[in-house]
Amino acid sequence: MSKADPASNPVVPLLESIGLSHAKAVEAVKSPKIAAELRDIIETQSLHLRAQTLDDKQASLIVALAGQLVKSDPIPEEKRAYVVHRILDAQLKTVDQVTAAVQFIEAHPTPFDDTDFNKSCGVGFSMSVEELDNQVAKYITSAAVTGWASLGQVISGVKNIPDLRWANALDVKKAVEKVFNDKFGAKETAKPKGKEPKKAAPAKGEASHEDTAPRKSVFEEGFLGALHKPGENPQIRPELRKQHLAATGGKVYTRFPPEPNGYLHFGHSKAIFVDFGYAAHHGGRCYLRYDDTNPEKEEAQYFESILEMVRWLGFEPWKITYSSDYFQQLYDLAVELIKRDKAYVCHCTQEEIKISRGEKSGQLPTACVHRVRPISESLVEFQKMKDGLYRPKEANLRMKMDLNDGNPQMWDLTAYRVLDAPHHRTHDKWKIYPTYDYTHCLVDSFENISHSLCTTEFVASRQSYEWLCDALEVYKPKQSEFGRLNLEGTIMSKRKILALVQKGYVNGWDDPRLYTLIALRRRGVPPGAIISFVSTLGVSTSPSSTELARFEQAVRQYLEGTAPRLLMVLRPLKVTIENLPEDYLLIIEKPLHPKVASLGTTTIPLTRTIYIDADDFRLEDSKDYFRLAPGKTVGLFQAPHPITCTSYKTDPTSGQVVELFCHMENTAEVKKPKAYIQWVAEHPDSDSPVRVDETRIFHQLFKKDQPSADFLDDVDPNSLEVIKGAMIETGFWSLAKRALTEARVAGKERTEKALKNSAQATSSDDDTPRATSEQLVGNECIRFQGLRVAYFSVDKVSRLACLDEPEGVDPRRNQGDCIVLNRIVSLKEDSGKGA
Repeated sequence: MSKADPASNPVVPLLESIGLSHAKAVEAVKSPKIAAELRDIIETQSLHLRAQTLDDKQASLIVALAGQLVKSDPIPEEKRAYVVHRILDAQLKTVDQVTAAVQFIEAHPTPFDDTDFNKSCGVGFSMSVEELDNQVAKYITSAAVTGWASLGQVISGVKNIPDLRWANALDVKKAVEKVFNDKFGAKETAKPKGKEPKKAAPAKGEASHEDTAPRKSVFEEGFLGALHKPGENPQIRPELRKQHLAATGGKVYTRFPPEPNGYLHFGHSKAIFVDFGYAAHHGGRCYLRYDDTNPEKEEAQYFESILEMVRWLGFEPWKITYSSDYFQQLYDLAVELIKRDKAYVCHCTQEEIKISRGEKSGQLPTACVHRVRPISESLVEFQKMKDGLYRPKEANLRMKMDLNDGNPQMWDLTAYRVLDAPHHRTHDKWKIYPTYDYTHCLVDSFENISHSLCTTEFVASRQSYEWLCDALEVYKPKQSEFGRLNLEGTIMSKRKILALVQKGYVNGWDDPRLYTLIALRRRGVPPGAIISFVSTLGVSTSPSSTELARFEQAVRQYLEGTAPRLLMVLRPLKVTIENLPEDYLLIIEKPLHPKVASLGTTTIPLTRTIYIDADDFRLEDSKDYFRLAPGKTVGLFQAPHPITCTSYKTDPTSGQVVELFCHMENTAEVKKPKAYIQWVAEHPDSDSPVRVDETRIFHQLFKKDQPSADFLDDVDPNSLEVIKGAMIETGFWSLAKRALTEARVAGKERTEKALKNSAQATSSDDDTPRATSEQLVGNECIRFQGLRVAYFSVDKVSRLACLDEPEGVDPRRNQGDCIVLNRIVSLKEDSGKGA
C-alpha cells in the first residue's frame, strides 16, 4: 500500500480556509483518522467556522478536537458542535481544555449545564501569582516532601489539586521550584532534568489524585491542627519541662512504636502517616521504636519487614530504637516504684486477678491480698523474679493505682511478668519482661516524645500513662488519640490473617488479596497512592471505615498520570490479514502515554499475523455492538488502517473460533470505524509479542463487606483468577528496564541521604535493621496500564534476566524467563463500549 503525499490531501485546503497555516494543515492530515474527522467537523460546521476569522491557535484547537474525537466512541453531532462553538467563542483556549471538554460531553447527556461545563473545563479560570504561591507552599508542606528528587512528581501532584487544575503550567512549575529552592537549597543538588524517578517509592505523603487533594494541610486542621505545641504538656515539676525543651530544642518528637509480632497492615499506614508526617511537617523527628517486650511472639522477619514498609511508604526514621534498649532503666524505675509504695509483687493466679478486678462479675475491683505487703518484702520478691526463681504466672509486679477509679486502666495493672523465653537481643539476660502499660509511657519519656500519638482504643490508657510518669516524677509526654482506619470487605486482625494463611485460603502474608502492606506492595499499589488516600481522609477522633471502591478509585487516579500504556490482549485470538504479503512489516511509533510526553515513545511492528482479544470478536452482530464480527470493520489502536473480518476457523472438537481471516482496508475507501480494538503483532525479530506466563486477577477475598465471626465461611473461592498466555506489545521490555533502573538509582540516592541525615548511621548494634536501597526496589516498580484492560505490575516471582544486563543491550526475553503479572486495579467501566 503506497502512501499518498499529505500535501495533496483534499482536507488541507479546508483547514487553510479556517485559518490554519499550510505547514500545520499538512501535518494534521498525516493521520488519516484525524483527517477524516476534520473533514466531518468542517463540513458540518462550515457556516460557523467560516463566519468568523479564526486565528492560528483556534484552528489548531479544532485539530486537537479532532484528535480527541478519534480516540472516543462516536459522539453525536450536537455534542461536537457544542465544543466547536466554545472554541470559536474563545472560551476554550488550550489543548488541555479541549481534552477535558471531550471527556465532559462523553460523560454527560444534552442539554449541557454551562456552569458544570465551565467548571470541568476551566473556562474563566484566573488566579494571582500570590494565591498560586500560597497553594503550592501548602501542598508541599502537607505532602512532607524530602527534596529535589521529588520535583517532577510534586509538579504533577500540584497540577492535580482541584483549585490548580487550570493554572498555567509554567507558572505552577516556577512556583514549585521557588518553594523547593527555599526549602531544600539550590537546584544544583537535584538530579539532572529528565531523570525524575517514576517507579521508585514516592516521597513522603506525595499525592497524584485529581479531585480529593486537601486544600489545607491535614497537619494544620482538625485533630492534628489542635494539638499542643512542644512544652505545653503539663508536668508534675517545672524543671521537667525545661529539661525536655533543652533536649529537643523545642522540636516536635514523635515515634511509631509497632509490636514486632506480625506484618503491618493497611490500617498502620495511617499511623505511619500521622507519626512521621506530623513530625516532618513541623521540622521535628520521628523514631521507629520496636516494642519488643514479648519475646514469645517476636521474630526477626517482622523487624525487617516493619522498617521496609515504613521506608516503602516514603518515610525515614530519625532513629531506630527498641524498648529493650531501656530494659535496665525500666527495671531500675520499677524498683523505685516499689520503694515509693506504688507497686507490689502479686502471687495470685490469672483467674484470681480477673476475679479481683471484677472482670467476670462486672463489679468494682477488690484489693489483692498482696497489696499491703511491706515494701521490703516486695523488693525481695521482685529480685527473686529477676533471678529466675519463679516460673511464668507464679509472680507479677503490679502497680498500686486507684481501685476506686471508674477506669479499669487504674485497677492495679501488671508492670512485670515472668517469661521463660530468650529475647532476640538480650538473649537469656532477663527472666522478667515489662508490659506495654508499664513500658510505653516511660520509653516515651526517655526519648523526650512531645506528642505520643495513638489510636482511640488507647483512650482509657491515657490516665494510667500519666499516672505512672507522675508517680515516678519523670517527664510526662502528652498522649493524643485519633480514629483508626478500616476498609470494608477486609480483615486486619493478625490472628485471622494467620488462620487464612495456615489453612491455605491465601498464599502467604503477601498474598495480593490481603491488605497487609507487603501484600499491597506485591500487588503493585504505589506507596504514594496509599499516603495520598490516607491524607485525603483527614485525621479525627472518629474511626474511618472506608469502602474498597473508594480506595481503588484513589489508586486509579494516582496511576492515571504516571503509568505508561501498552497494547495488551488477555485472551489472544489469532488474526491473519490475508491481503498483506507474508513479509509485510510496518514499524509504528506510539506514545507511552497520550497526555504525558515525558514518558516517551516506543515502536511496535504491524505484520500479516496479529492477535486480538477473544472478547473483541463474536459471531453474531447487533446494532449496539461495535467490535469485530464476520463482515464487520473495526480500527486497530495506533494502526493506520482498519480491518474487516472475512471468515474464521473453528476447532472441530469444541466448535470454538481459533483464527480469524481479515482484510486490511484503505482508509480513504471505507467509512471511519466506530470502534478500535487491541492487538499485538507476530514478529520474532522484534520479540513481539511478549508472552505472559500468568496474569493474576484479584477479586475481593470475602463475599461480604463485613465478614462475620465465622469469617472463613465468607471467603470467596473464586477470588483469584489466573489467565495464562496473555500478550503485550514489545515495548514492555524497554519500559521494564527503565523503570527498574530509575528505581534503583532513586533508592540508592534516598538511602544515602537517609543514613547521612539520621541517627541510623551511628548505630553499632548488629541486630538493628538498616536502611538499604534494596528495600525500596522490587519487580512491583514495573507498572503499566494494559490499554483499556487494567493496571498491572510485575510479580516478585517473575524472572527477567535482561533487566540486569548492561546499558546499551536491547532488553528482550531470555531462555528461562518467566513473566507473571498482577492486576493492581481495574479501569473504570467504559459506558460507551459495546457489549
